[in-house]
Amino acid sequence: MAEEFISLFVITAIAALCPIAARLVPGKLVPETVFLLITGAVLGPHLAGLIQITEPIDLVSELGLAFLFLLAGYEIDPDSLTGRQGKRGLATWIVSIALAFAAVRLSPDFSVSHIDGIAAAIALTTTALGTLMPILKERGLSGTPVGDAILSYGTWGELCPVLAMAVLLSARSTWQTLAILALFVAVAAAAAIVPAKARRAGHRLFAFFEKTRHTTSQTLVRWVVVLLVGLVALSAAFNLDIVLGAFAAGFVLRYIIPEGDHALEHKLEGIAYGFLIPVFFVVSGAKIDLSAVGQQPALLAGFILMLLLIRAVPIFVSLSLDKQARAQLDVNLRLTVALYCTTALPIIVAVTAVAVKAGAMPEQTAGVLVAAGAVTVFLMPLLATLAHHALGRAEEGDGGTRPARQPRRRP
Repeated sequence: MAEEFISLFVITAIAALCPIAARLVPGKLVPETVFLLITGAVLGPHLAGLIQITEPIDLVSELGLAFLFLLAGYEIDPDSLTGRQGKRGLATWIVSIALAFAAVRLSPDFSVSHIDGIAAAIALTTTALGTLMPILKERGLSGTPVGDAILSYGTWGELCPVLAMAVLLSARSTWQTLAILALFVAVAAAAAIVPAKARRAGHRLFAFFEKTRHTTSQTLVRWVVVLLVGLVALSAAFNLDIVLGAFAAGFVLRYIIPEGDHALEHKLEGIAYGFLIPVFFVVSGAKIDLSAVGQQPALLAGFILMLLLIRAVPIFVSLSLDKQARAQLDVNLRLTVALYCTTALPIIVAVTAVAVKAGAMPEQTAGVLVAAGAVTVFLMPLLATLAHHALGRAEEGDGGTRPARQPRRRP
């Protein structure tokens, strides 16, 4: 166990130092996640070797991924799925997945009829909503027209790839997979409806939760962990990817507590962002073989370019064709939304892991795709920030005569 604890010490030290490094960058242009990924890659088994990816370390990393998707699912407002902009977000994702399969068919690196090509196509349509949420909060975009648009389009960019993984990457027949998904949804629905009704009815169990929430028992937090681990275990038992269970746990929690709970959120974020999620990002970086990435620069650059064409362009076009969106968002802000929504990583990690495990994708190729996802975590928010700032400079250049289109926080 000494090796595991040494690796875990290095990982936690990286997690503690990276926020300081990110704060030193002027304008907060480089998200903390980028430092976690890069440092993990440098100190990982492919270079310095200070971090070894053993089964215990991998398990902690998987828990970090699960908490990332739990918080992402919890953040989602149902209106983001069913509202006018949410429906456009779904239609846009369908366009993206069609473009992705067309691009993979033309690519010499993947086979569209095999798991590697399907995995690459799914990876090209994802939005790392869980990764974006802290960035949006830090930059004051939550609750603004820009933040709302990112949530509407990004929700489908996170949910649809998760479902596509379950259906398209399963070794079972389609009808078997759909039957298992239906059973999983039924269990998740029961896990949401029964507690929600009990809470509304004032069941004494919830009164007990209230009394013990600030004691050493932390009963409410423990039950959230039970919900998360239970649905993750169920998805694993059904041979579905764990991100489906984690995402479902976030939806369930939001259904039970639709008005939110700031104290509970604060505690969950302390567990997640204080320990588990940084471990996931550092371990994801440690799995990247930088030498292999350097040997395939065309694949790296090509994949990032395809992400822009397949994900960013349809979102920008959709926003530009939406009269209400045009009224709220200037062209620079529409570009800002599209670029933020092209940030991708966690799903790429998950989908390439499935392809590698199935023997359909070489680890080197998977590492390049993960590295491309890591680049987007830095590049897309940076480009989005530049686009956002370009709007401010344009308004200043008008001498104050042009009405401000900068999004304002909702009261």
